[in-house]
Amino acid sequence: MRTTKIAPIAIALLLAAAGSAQRPNAKRADVSGSRIIKADSEPGNWMSHGRTYDEQRFSPLKKINDTNVSQLGLAWSLPLDADHGLEATPLVVDGVMYTSSAWSIVYAVSASTGEMLWKFDPKVPRAMLAKACCGPPNRGVAVWEGKVFVGTLDGRLIALDANNGKVAWENQTTDKTKPFTITGAPRVVKGKVLIGNGGAEFGVRGYVTAYDANTGKQAWRFYTVPGDPAKGFENKAMERAAKTWNGRYWEVGGGGTVWDSMAYDPDLNQLYIGVGNGSPWNREVRSPGGGDNLYLSSIVALNPDNGDYIWHYQTTPGDSWDYTATQHMILADLPIHGTTRKVLMQAPKNGFFYVLDRKTGELLSATAYTAAMSWATGVDMKTGRPIETPNARYIKGPEVALPGPLGAHNWQPMSFSPLTKLVYIPALDLPFAYAQGPAFKYLKDRWNLAIDLPLTAAPDDPEGLKQLAGIIKGHLVAWDPVAQKPAWTVEHPYPWNGGVLSTAGNLVFQGTSAKEFVAYAADTGKKLWSFPTQVGIQATPIAFSANGEDYISIMTGWSGAAILVAGGAIAPPVDSKAHRVLTFKIGGKETLPVIRPVSQAFPQPPALTADAATVKKGKDLFHSYCKVCHGDSALGNGVVSDLRKIDAATHKNWDAIVLNGILKSAGMVSFKDVLNKQDADAIHAYVIKRANEDYAAANKK
Repeated sequence: MRTTKIAPIAIALLLAAAGSAQRPNAKRADVSGSRIIKADSEPGNWMSHGRTYDEQRFSPLKKINDTNVSQLGLAWSLPLDADHGLEATPLVVDGVMYTSSAWSIVYAVSASTGEMLWKFDPKVPRAMLAKACCGPPNRGVAVWEGKVFVGTLDGRLIALDANNGKVAWENQTTDKTKPFTITGAPRVVKGKVLIGNGGAEFGVRGYVTAYDANTGKQAWRFYTVPGDPAKGFENKAMERAAKTWNGRYWEVGGGGTVWDSMAYDPDLNQLYIGVGNGSPWNREVRSPGGGDNLYLSSIVALNPDNGDYIWHYQTTPGDSWDYTATQHMILADLPIHGTTRKVLMQAPKNGFFYVLDRKTGELLSATAYTAAMSWATGVDMKTGRPIETPNARYIKGPEVALPGPLGAHNWQPMSFSPLTKLVYIPALDLPFAYAQGPAFKYLKDRWNLAIDLPLTAAPDDPEGLKQLAGIIKGHLVAWDPVAQKPAWTVEHPYPWNGGVLSTAGNLVFQGTSAKEFVAYAADTGKKLWSFPTQVGIQATPIAFSANGEDYISIMTGWSGAAILVAGGAIAPPVDSKAHRVLTFKIGGKETLPVIRPVSQAFPQPPALTADAATVKKGKDLFHSYCKVCHGDSALGNGVVSDLRKIDAATHKNWDAIVLNGILKSAGMVSFKDVLNKQDADAIHAYVIKRANEDYAAANKK
């Protein structure tokens, strides 16, 4: 069975307990466009991913405020049987919470008690982990007229009956022969479910698709990059885009996946999508001879009725750095030069905060929201193009750049308060060494970046890591989009922190990698309250009400690219896989039990017998094929296997795992298509070297 449910009489009792002050006689998940547009009239609900179509992630609730937040306590917690961290923004509709976990598993929960109503597991094959750049997370569901919609890691869009979690319809949105994934939350606009996908690192052509919410029938599809010109173009937008590409880009996909953010303006009837990086990253390989490569790293406005192109703005023309524009977009009305303008705001990876006229795409301002910028000195307001530094594209040699491919802001959503007029950005400083890679050869279902990955390795030695840590930072930036400067900034000890909620109670909430859930004063940034969560947080909080009480809820657990690739270098080790929903209220008295501890044992590794040349080869191969899951310089942190701490049996079965794929069902597929026995032995030698080094350091008297 894919769906787990409790007895109907128990569901009825739980729903009675949950209550719904707004719509006591409503059917489950009875959400429409009208309700989302008028969301402020029922502020106790959180009915869409960003609460409202403008994605401001601001709650009008204010019973929890800056005068009483110190009394906030845990109301309930719900452990989820996830083996990776949680990134979803829960929805709450009429007393029921709908959310998702890793592997696209969906849950319906009583919002006031945390009691499980039903659970749906789409049974995603664990081998999909090898095709997912950043683990198997899911960022949430959508609800509409009695259905719950989820995009699955293996590319399906599934509609569930909100009453019981049973499948209403299911549609494979991707070509299963290609390495597509879905981790983003769907949106529903005018009866159409909108979903994009990921996979640009592996070699796919991006698009966003609309499906009829009732039937699952495809309504339209908009491709974000052109295909093979010999086969014709789907529309004029693709024909125009093709003029900005060179070479045989379509043979490696082109990229441009729409893997996360969207927003919608019902008055203008415009849908906004954020478009990702190229495939491969390096434009010199992807599009020899240059070109802007539309619509990579762009904000694109579409007609939601038919998917027709309206306008675009490209944040990073000819992207070569993985500077996606898939980051959170916010719609608001702001006074610009004395005139109120309907604007779209985004802080994409490239480090500039953009304010656009959302009707036309006109650039109104673009200012660096982080001081850690080395690839560009500003944005030319006449052309809208970044002013690149001389070797930004690493053509003349390696270039250490800020920001790196994780960006100055990644997928974790920001928030806008219409009261303070500030945007709260979860920002980060994390450098990266870019360099031209060896002669490029496309590898099916593997990372295809066309850069020198071994060069990007962090130092193996503790002193080198200490120096690196000195320039790695995380910030919560309260950005004034009119004055184009920060109003206040909070410094975090680690760079990879959670999304942001702001409220009418003059509060800003954020979870951190330092294992805290924190409330700040929205106007000053003063820390007012914190709660120890036992594990880092990447997800984004919500505010809701039930039975006359206001609640704040957050999902916990580390995940994402930074934690997998460099977690051991930039964050404390995972000591608890405490994947939970935590929900707070004033006067909450619940305590948080410690669950699922992660062993920190460091078994003595085998002796290193390989010579230096073999170890060097293994290091290069490790950073080409292994580090994206097992950590830079084998600095694992417990989210997936820390190879420095594997036991004797795993060392013995190394070839069976790496070449024969005996752990495929756990996500570790065979690499025999790209590695031979000598390669596997070399990687093993490097891992043994690293294990011995860190074992000795850990046991040093």
